[in-house]
Amino acid sequence: QVQLVESGGDLVQPGGSLRLSCAVSRSIFSFRSMAWYRQAPGKQRELVASITSLGGTSTADSVKGRFTISKDNAENKVYLQMNSLKPEDTAVYYCKAVPRGTLNDYWGQGTQVTVCT
Repeated sequence: QVQLVESGGDLVQPGGSLRLSCAVSRSIFSFRSMAWYRQAPGKQRELVASITSLGGTSTADSVKGRFTISKDNAENKVYLQMNSLKPEDTAVYYCKAVPRGTLNDYWGQGTQVTVCT
């Protein structure tokens, strides 16, 4: 069983920065891709950013230019650097691992990010 553990969520003022981490219990290079999602109260979970095993990245338009996804294959960690945070970024942020083949995706338990004055 693969475990994903997110950390780094916090309460921050608008304009502030946070870096989220996702620690994975298995080599992240073995996954087809890794991703960060978020879910705000009353809203559906949405994709924030993703990164492939070869390092290609994709970022949602709502956070483009502010959020950056990266990974450390040696440490089996995935990061989400969040800058210029806005109140609408408030959500629980989840890490997801997408296996190769037809296996089910793996999810972490989430970490809360709250942006307010």
